[in-house]
Amino acid sequence: MWAKSKKFKNSKFSLFLMKELLFGTAGIPLSAKGTTADGIRHVRKLGLDAFELEFVRSINITKDKAPEVKKAAEESDIVLTCHAPYFINLNSLEKAKIKASIDRIANSARIANLCGAWSVCFHAGFYMGQEPKKVYDTIKHNLKEIVSALKKENNSIWIRPETTGKETQFGNVDEILQLSQELDNVMPCVDFAHFHARTNGKYNTYKEFASILEAIEKKLGRKGLENMHIHITGIAYGPKGEKNHLNLKESDLKYQELLNALKDFKVKGVAISESPNIEGDALLMQKTFKSL
Repeated sequence: MWAKSKKFKNSKFSLFLMKELLFGTAGIPLSAKGTTADGIRHVRKLGLDAFELEFVRSINITKDKAPEVKKAAEESDIVLTCHAPYFINLNSLEKAKIKASIDRIANSARIANLCGAWSVCFHAGFYMGQEPKKVYDTIKHNLKEIVSALKKENNSIWIRPETTGKETQFGNVDEILQLSQELDNVMPCVDFAHFHARTNGKYNTYKEFASILEAIEKKLGRKGLENMHIHITGIAYGPKGEKNHLNLKESDLKYQELLNALKDFKVKGVAISESPNIEGDALLMQKTFKSL
């Protein structure tokens, strides 16, 4: 990936580890017009450093268009990540839906890799009323199949199951960290807003944010903190968890304390804004982080 190009030898990121924490948008900024490539160039004009390819409704970049996206990112010195489709359940009771979920993650990883992306994240599945241990084993088995297929294709993009926003969804911090320990080329995507919503308002203080980072370091070592794919947004929630995303200043998420914890733990990687005003909050986070 990036480090293999001489052009990026002294850039902000390397093949596996970033040199700092970079901020970016989930998809094309609201203030931009045009294609994904145009959006990437606009992110650079805004002074941001990262861009998440949004495949959440469908994989909307073809093999033919991927080189154009990759070129825009390289010329703009932008790190690309990717969010695979929402329509994924690696614990479905229907074999056809599991196969479709595997294909959606693998195909997202293939296109993202052609675009030069560093990381692909996804919501792994639902408990479906089953015991969490059984669900974990099923999802691990299916995720292992994806990793194995991509490895045979020499695709080394990071595969990242994400912490999720509802208790009915697989994806608490412990589950995601355990998968990262046990499977090659798997690392977490930590969505702090999701975990805040999942716990109905907990995990919203410096101490609680720090406890998540401490768990990452304990399970994955320093590499876990120096190779982070993070999502941050304001969030509305209730007893059942996540309802919808909000702008940071319209929510109760203590993002300043979160950013302070990330700074103190010397976190490196990519932090993607998923707020409705994606670039506004990305710039707010970047400015706040740099001021600490």
